[in-house]
Amino acid sequence: MSDYKLILPSMGEGVMEATVTNWIKNIGDSIAEDESVVEIATDKVDSDVPSPVAGVLKEILIPVDGVAKVGEAIAILSVDGDVAQVETTSKTTDTPNEVVEAASTLEQEMTSTINEPISSSDDKFYSPLVKSIAQAEGISQQELDRIQGTGSGNRVSKEDILAYVQNRQQPQAAVVPVTEKAIVKVAPVQLASGDEVIEMDRMRKIIAKNMVSAKQVAPHVTSFLEVDVTNIVLWRNRVKNAFLAKEGEKITFMPIFIEAIAKAIKDFPMINVSVDGDTIIKKKNINIGMAAALPSGNLIVPVIKNADQYNLAGLAKKVNDLANRARQNKLKPDEIQGGTYTITNIGSFGNVLGTPIIPQPQVAIMAVGAIVKKPAVIETPQGDVIGIRHKMYLSHAYDHRVVDGALGGMFVKRVAEYLEAFDMDRPV
Repeated sequence: MSDYKLILPSMGEGVMEATVTNWIKNIGDSIAEDESVVEIATDKVDSDVPSPVAGVLKEILIPVDGVAKVGEAIAILSVDGDVAQVETTSKTTDTPNEVVEAASTLEQEMTSTINEPISSSDDKFYSPLVKSIAQAEGISQQELDRIQGTGSGNRVSKEDILAYVQNRQQPQAAVVPVTEKAIVKVAPVQLASGDEVIEMDRMRKIIAKNMVSAKQVAPHVTSFLEVDVTNIVLWRNRVKNAFLAKEGEKITFMPIFIEAIAKAIKDFPMINVSVDGDTIIKKKNINIGMAAALPSGNLIVPVIKNADQYNLAGLAKKVNDLANRARQNKLKPDEIQGGTYTITNIGSFGNVLGTPIIPQPQVAIMAVGAIVKKPAVIETPQGDVIGIRHKMYLSHAYDHRVVDGALGGMFVKRVAEYLEAFDMDRPV
């Protein structure tokens, strides 16, 4: 028997640590290869860590509510024979050694500028990375204790302290965090008899923080346009059974909408950008996020990377897969990151119009409303006639710092043109 270190794997760009929320296996339990051992949570998504080798759980290194860094050992397994730790670590983390080394170097640089010791208490737990940032930025223990955290158990996350540092360095342009604003500006809610107090879960706190931040950062403008999707509705009704038989997937409207948006982004690439201070980052890849409601009532946005490179069948499979795994809480952290444009289907709730909030650091989002039958004027060679058409509203919200009304309006118009020009004779 030999020991094998179970490593916290890479969880996507920008995620350097995770909180252990539950050990699925106990000490002494047998573990099969690729079997989940522990559940973890980041500020982006909940996930689990499988073991790349079979063995027995010998030691737990990170307890529940403890924080581990990417590349750090979280448990020790007893395995039969000798296992090459370097190879299995690479398989588990799927992270180049340079990433782990960079994280280690960053921490060393931070700790080299320590001004005063930062400590955790029973009420306030700080991860090593948060402590290092605080010490590097000259944040005192008292100042750190005043930061309202959004992590598990109100823990101060890396994002919390970095946001605090940015606002601290730019006082005139600082944005008051939602938690501080709630404490300073909003009067306490008076409870009446029979009122129920419901504590926000971790994901709801993150959503609340991100939505307020997005509205504070970006001046939102929303353009609305009604589009005739009769051809799409009739085509889908005609081919949905054949599509299911051929592809093994249901064809919904969402992949058709995503296809039109991806085409329009190629026509207007300046909608596929991000803002970094006074600079604009024009994105090469078209990564479209699709907002999905969870059974808990919370919201998550899985991302279809390089959406423009899929055909309609490929998009249908990708949409169905991400939506199903989102509802089952089985998305991987990197599957909800890297979006460059987002679509949300408010029509699934019967809504026809909406004013969606732009997810940062993107600069635009499209809401598609319910498809409704309406009487409409139809132009024919013999003259205008009244007919029943399938109509839908597009609500396009965009960041007025970099997207003016002309670009925002032309983009939503182009999406509508692609939808209205949908070929009813398109093969399955």
